[in-house]
Amino acid sequence: MKEAVLGIDLGTSAVKIIAVNQSGHVITSTSVPLNLIQSQPGYSEQDPEEWFNAVKTGIYQLNHSDEMKLYKVKGISFSGQMHGLVALDKEGHPVRHAILWNDTRNSEQCKQIRSVYGERLNGNPILEGFTLPKMMWVSTHEPELWKKVDVFVLPKDYVRYRLTGKIHMEYSDAASTLLLNPETHDWSKEVGDTFDIGDVYPSLVKSTDEVGTIQEPLVSELGFTSSVKVFAGGGDNACGAIGAGIINDNDTLCSIGTSGVIVNVEKSNQTHYKNNIHFFDHSVPNTYYAMGVTLAAGYSLNWLKRTFFENDTFDEIVKQASTSSIGANRLLFAPYLAGERTPHGDAFIRGSFIGISGNHSKSDFARAVLEGITFSLYDSIQLMREAGKEITHITSIGGGAKSEFWLQMQADIFNASIRKLKHEEGPSMGAAMIAAYGLQWFDSFDDCVAQFIDVEHIYEPNLQRHQQYESYYNIYKQIYQHTHQLTEALLKI
Repeated sequence: MKEAVLGIDLGTSAVKIIAVNQSGHVITSTSVPLNLIQSQPGYSEQDPEEWFNAVKTGIYQLNHSDEMKLYKVKGISFSGQMHGLVALDKEGHPVRHAILWNDTRNSEQCKQIRSVYGERLNGNPILEGFTLPKMMWVSTHEPELWKKVDVFVLPKDYVRYRLTGKIHMEYSDAASTLLLNPETHDWSKEVGDTFDIGDVYPSLVKSTDEVGTIQEPLVSELGFTSSVKVFAGGGDNACGAIGAGIINDNDTLCSIGTSGVIVNVEKSNQTHYKNNIHFFDHSVPNTYYAMGVTLAAGYSLNWLKRTFFENDTFDEIVKQASTSSIGANRLLFAPYLAGERTPHGDAFIRGSFIGISGNHSKSDFARAVLEGITFSLYDSIQLMREAGKEITHITSIGGGAKSEFWLQMQADIFNASIRKLKHEEGPSMGAAMIAAYGLQWFDSFDDCVAQFIDVEHIYEPNLQRHQQYESYYNIYKQIYQHTHQLTEALLKI
């Protein structure tokens, strides 16, 4: 039989699983939805057991599909939502629901960390999204539960543990906890001791390490015909980068989903970043990446559609935006609907339109939202350039890559060539590529990328349009300073 690998992406809204052959072609795929638990404002949780059941359902569906009859699965790997806290007791059972990346209840714990370590810790800004302040929140507010905790893991690690019976955390996810020392590549246990979280650290492995096999009786239950090798995998942004071919020094990714990220790869772990640029281990060996985050990227467009364009498709909204002019007829939008990560690191800032007049049309508002999202991502690119990175070519994936108009807007605003992929599977493809590399189908990730990734089109920047956008961007950059006190006051009423 022919050989295949599975790439499993544990997202926030769904588990996506793809089966890929040795040529890099997707044989088949499936998606299983997940529920979000939001018991009060700022809280965001999920049941880890639901993740495991969704993964089992998806694997079973794939293994019993007609497309897989000629294939034997040899290996699987994972991509997963980052930062989320899964706290396990001595029996390996979660002591509570997982606290997710977009949970913002722990602002007070972030202040405590900053009071000791300043604005950055282990190469990263101290923000509500990271894992350490979540651990501190549980320790403070649920002390009886925290006393039961034997080890913590992140979301995909829990699913991998349930499949293999073995507990590990790999470096790309560990780097997102605030607890990994980037120089020693070991846990900063002294940081944990400072905040009395205890000795709850899992053993560390590389993303490409084989960490076990599917344990019985799951092999037959899931529809596998024999033992399957399991590789550690990576955080969703690291896997999304691999799945887009972003693996070498100065390769850059723009990914627009619910949130939006700019990822820039580098070989050195010496960081010189500020203003909430993150710095993590890549899932490619001996490689790292800087990342900026826009919390409400695609979410802003979803909000626009839900609120003002309910009967229009996203394609129709973008088409209307294209009929407006650069600068949206002198209308600016700050996409801070859910707070902002980069550059401001402010969970309490809120969005705004600046410059509204009676002459503005729905098309102007649509264009202002697209431009505001893109300006926010441009913030991250500019911070990376200021730190010495020469960003000249960017691969765009996600919702921002579905429109020629938006792709050209990215090229013009970023002043960089924008590459659109022929086929795009996101983080699940990166997970599949980790499994392919782990099985030694390829000698290097470069060889894997050459086989799996194709560029369909390149959009070149127009200097005249870039200069026009710069005039508006220079005003956009001032919006935060003039509105953050106002929005903070509004939230207190």
